[in-house]
Amino acid sequence: MSEKKDSILPSKSDSDLSDTDEKGSVVDMMLGKSSEKVIDSDTMIQETQQRIWSSLKKGIEYDATVDRSDAYLRQHVHEKQSMVVLYVDLVGSTDITLTLPEEKIAIIISSFAQEMAFAIKHHGGFTLKFVGDAVIGYFVNASSLLSADNAVSCAKLMLKIIEKGINPILNQYDYPDLFVKIGVDFGTNMIIRYGSDAEKSHVDILGPTMNIAAKIQGKARPQEILIGEDVYNRIHPSVQKEFSRKVWGDIEWKYHSRETGESYPVYYHSD
Repeated sequence: MSEKKDSILPSKSDSDLSDTDEKGSVVDMMLGKSSEKVIDSDTMIQETQQRIWSSLKKGIEYDATVDRSDAYLRQHVHEKQSMVVLYVDLVGSTDITLTLPEEKIAIIISSFAQEMAFAIKHHGGFTLKFVGDAVIGYFVNASSLLSADNAVSCAKLMLKIIEKGINPILNQYDYPDLFVKIGVDFGTNMIIRYGSDAEKSHVDILGPTMNIAAKIQGKARPQEILIGEDVYNRIHPSVQKEFSRKVWGDIEWKYHSRETGESYPVYYHSD
């Protein structure tokens, strides 16, 4: 692990782990490794189009995508963990509701949400929840640098999925295009459980990162990615070159850095 101070591995000592294999399995889980086949973004676009087309024609249902997150959170209840949080919100859903039948609206919104969840999983992240027409994901790794890179790469793929995967299929039916706004931030959050039932009580994530990521997303324009400075400082230098600092007045942006007390810098994807 390259960043010991940022490690979010379970707060157990090495002696608590029975053997090397168990340690390895924990690290693999935290790095989002699995036996699933890794696919490139172009393949994902093609598969997205197939799923969207099938949904509109046949009304197919997607598999559950929040189960992985639920299982992970239950394993780490009451822990503080460093993570990158991503909010992606659908823009202009009101226009869709005014122009399409209710059953088609439901298919489009649910398909959009599930495709965003697939992108999160593809980058080793977890889908926390679906809130209306928004999707919340989070990325936890042994290295916060990896979490940041994965989250930003995921955000970029989400835009590509919308532009090249979903909208071309919608256009074939003369349906309006979809647009999204994405906000990403990094920080320490608490995993909590509401109730005493370890298997059934609701689990969630609380912390300033959740709030700031939502606020950042709210300031984005359609098809724009905004990231907080704590994410910007962790992404690869080659990716940093794709971002420029957002300039806001005090009235437009009132949030301050938890470390410096000054206005918290936000960066937009400019490439």
